[in-house]
Amino acid sequence: MRMKSSAAAIRETRSPDAHPDRFRINPFTFGLLGALGVLVALLIGSIIGQLATVLVYTGVALFLALGLDPIVSRIERRLPRPAAVAIVVIVVLLAFAGIVLAIVPVLVKQISNLVQSAPQVVDDVMASEWYRQLTAQFGSNFDDAVASALKFLQDPSNIGQIGGGLVAVGAGIAGGVTGITIVLILTLYFMGSLRGMKRLAVRFVPAYQRPRFRELLEDVSGAVGRYVIGQMSLALINGVLSLIMLSIIRAPLPALLALIAFIGSLIPLVGTLSASIVISLACLIESPTTALIAAIYYLVYMQIEAYVLSPRIMSRAVAVPGALVVIAAVAGGALGGVLGALVAIPIAASLIIIVQKVVFPAQDRKTEAPEGRVAPIVAGVRVTSENKS
Repeated sequence: MRMKSSAAAIRETRSPDAHPDRFRINPFTFGLLGALGVLVALLIGSIIGQLATVLVYTGVALFLALGLDPIVSRIERRLPRPAAVAIVVIVVLLAFAGIVLAIVPVLVKQISNLVQSAPQVVDDVMASEWYRQLTAQFGSNFDDAVASALKFLQDPSNIGQIGGGLVAVGAGIAGGVTGITIVLILTLYFMGSLRGMKRLAVRFVPAYQRPRFRELLEDVSGAVGRYVIGQMSLALINGVLSLIMLSIIRAPLPALLALIAFIGSLIPLVGTLSASIVISLACLIESPTTALIAAIYYLVYMQIEAYVLSPRIMSRAVAVPGALVVIAAVAGGALGGVLGALVAIPIAASLIIIVQKVVFPAQDRKTEAPEGRVAPIVAGVRVTSENKS
């Protein structure tokens, strides 16, 4: 009798006349809601695209603040936190001003010298042995290509195009300086309000989960901070050594190339390799021998960085797999350029920490299979062992 009643209940719920107003959606309403959902998604995507630069600036500043927070915490052991933050802020501002004052005049002088010596450089290149070998190998086609390039540069009608390119480069440099200034200001703000931001984030979590969430937040911020400061240390080492090496081999624009090496080293694997290729190709302006020396140096340096420097400096930071670094850097670069690639790596590190601290422990606690499966739902009625019997 019990089985019959259960079967009758199931048939009743399956019949279309049992609940005429239940599970019935007007096709027009369904289509309208779907179209509205698509429009909202497109609107959100457009807003995010418009605000991509702002989001990237904010992300870079936040991760820089996390990287400087361990230094603030160490100074805080002897001084109040406002004084510790003020000391770090002053040091950061002085360091930034010192870098600008040290690099910008040198860059301006080197670029001016390069422009003045450009005709002599062209003559030296055309008189070099490797140029004669290329001419002998490719014949008149190579000479015609070089002659066309020189004719384009010497034609007054093309000055406007060249000037437009220079204006675009100048606008790009001005935009970069503006972006660096914004990131610096946001970093200083985040440094002063980092603890308040953490307390506010904890308030969004239910009270019984706050201790665990607070611990997870500290783990994530600490590991990411160590990762950021460790990567900046590696970049500083690469930049200084590159400046010394490039000055010794008399590479063109050594200060600018060293700056490229520093920025590239902020992105593991991808950035260091890309910067090394760019610098080696730039050294071809001087001579193939200079480019070969630079290429050999960076090949040796990347091995030393991978097996000596990085394990010691990054030992306390989270280890990000190489494949994930490449994927994150490419995705971040596609979304936000160089700054996007810089932000993508710490985000990947944060996700790794969350997986290690939350997902893996939750899975490890599941040592036994559940006693029974979740009862299936048939036509709105949960079928249990009772109504099966």
